[in-house]
Amino acid sequence: MINIEKVTLHHISQALQSPFTSSIGHVTERDSIIVEVMDAEGVRGWGEVVAFSTPWYTEETISTCFHLLKDILVPLTIAQDLHHPEELQTIFQKVKRNHMAKASLEGAIWDVYAKKNNISLSTALGGTRNEIECGVVVGISFIPSMLDQISRYIEEGYKRFKIKISPTQDIQLIEEIRKSFPDLPLMADANSAYSLDQLDQLRELDQFNLMMIEQPLAADDIIDHAKLQERISTPICLDESIVTSEDARKAIELDSCKIINIKPGRVGGLTESKKIHDVCLENGIPVWCGGMLETSISRAHNIALASLPNFSIPGDISSFSRYWEEDIVIPEIKTINGKMPVPDRPGIGFDINKEVLKKYTLSVTKITK
Repeated sequence: MINIEKVTLHHISQALQSPFTSSIGHVTERDSIIVEVMDAEGVRGWGEVVAFSTPWYTEETISTCFHLLKDILVPLTIAQDLHHPEELQTIFQKVKRNHMAKASLEGAIWDVYAKKNNISLSTALGGTRNEIECGVVVGISFIPSMLDQISRYIEEGYKRFKIKISPTQDIQLIEEIRKSFPDLPLMADANSAYSLDQLDQLRELDQFNLMMIEQPLAADDIIDHAKLQERISTPICLDESIVTSEDARKAIELDSCKIINIKPGRVGGLTESKKIHDVCLENGIPVWCGGMLETSISRAHNIALASLPNFSIPGDISSFSRYWEEDIVIPEIKTINGKMPVPDRPGIGFDINKEVLKKYTLSVTKITK
């Protein structure tokens, strides 16, 4: 039984080690809400709001998530006695969307559940791996700078490389990368920057033997992606378009994609992530775990999720030092030759570095039963 007594919301802000740029945003500082849950027996679980300060990725922001958690989701949860985190999907049904707010609280309760059952979060989710392969993201920058970054990441052993592209920076960029790294396991992320009017431009990408192109068209589309996939040989990976397992089922039925990226925050938590994973597994669609410039609390959840059997493509799960000066968990999350061990300790498998958490905290809000 999980009987939540208190939820603490830690609003934190950290500066990125270097700015991160995509076709739809430029990030230099990252606000997050760290969700700390404590049950009646004193067991603590940790989650994280991965929304941004502005609604450039989804409609949610740090401010909207704070409101949803403080005024709606936490009161709903504290009023219940839970046997399993999956029950939260039913409890949250009366609240439309707001997936990132839901995911942060649900993730913390998954952590509590695993700790109370003395099992790792990976085991609780049905994970089958004791290590995962890691990929890395290279933001839009000057081409020589991007080539230098790729060289460093190759030396660190990363297994898959994602570059951000846009209609004004794609063909020439990828051509230069392929000249230097002809066999690099490379994919391109468009963040919805294209339309079907640019079909000829997207077709040009076929010559570069990309692993995939991620979300080339509108963030809420699966129809035009099916039309595009029929006309290009590069596999399409859907990201923003998939927020439920039903979205995944429909996209697969329409042949809108060949691959799906699963981000727990985008889809409302680990329970829905598992459902999407299972739908894709049944239909032979590989999945991988995407990143959100999050802290190592979310990375710990992502490591556990990526240990499930159908996560066959390296995800955006890299060392904390790629983004942050100090890690918020102990031990620090680090890749070893491009791989990450899956913790076997109860829960997320990491302790919270409370000194670092306090250092970057802007405010603390406590909600009690």
